Amino acid sequence: MDRYDACQWTDLQIGTLRRHLRPQGSRLRIRHKEFQRLKDEENDRLKLGWNLQRILSKINYRIHTDAVREALIPPAIDKSQASLVYANEADVLNVALFGQTAKQWRDAHPEAEGNLRDHAPLEQLVVLTNLESLNAVLIRQGLPQPERLHKLNEIAISQMRTLLTDNHIKRLK
Repeated sequence: MDRYDACQWTDLQIGTLRRHLRPQGSRLRIRHKEFQRLKDEENDRLKLGWNLQRILSKINYRIHTDAVREALIPPAIDKSQASLVYANEADVLNVALFGQTAKQWRDAHPEAEGNLRDHAPLEQLVVLTNLESLNAVLIRQGLPQPERLHKLNEIAISQMRTLLTDNHIKRLK
């Protein structure tokens, strides 16, 4: 019979085999736990970067809304009409960057929590922050909305190309 036939293994051989395997198994468990810990730390770091960019985007949105209020909303307009102007301008940015309005995104993702921007990757949030500032400048310059949308879309495409090929951004992922 073969030396390694299971029927011929003695308790001593099985015990020896267990002693040899057990340390290896526990080392594998420790390595897996360490890997998981490192992976969790990296995810936390990435979430921090995303959260920071989302906060910057919200702050920059204030610059954008100030330009809308100062240049596009007449003093005699009521709050509900003003909110439509703000939403319309926010959708200019959404269409320029994401290719859809906030309502189109909500209709396509009824189960999703938050809004379109809450689900945007880091690269898009960087571009969105830039577009908010640029649109504020274009609004103050009196550029009509269709022209602004066209310019902002060109800029969004250019910046996304740059960011998607940037090795620093790739390292964050």
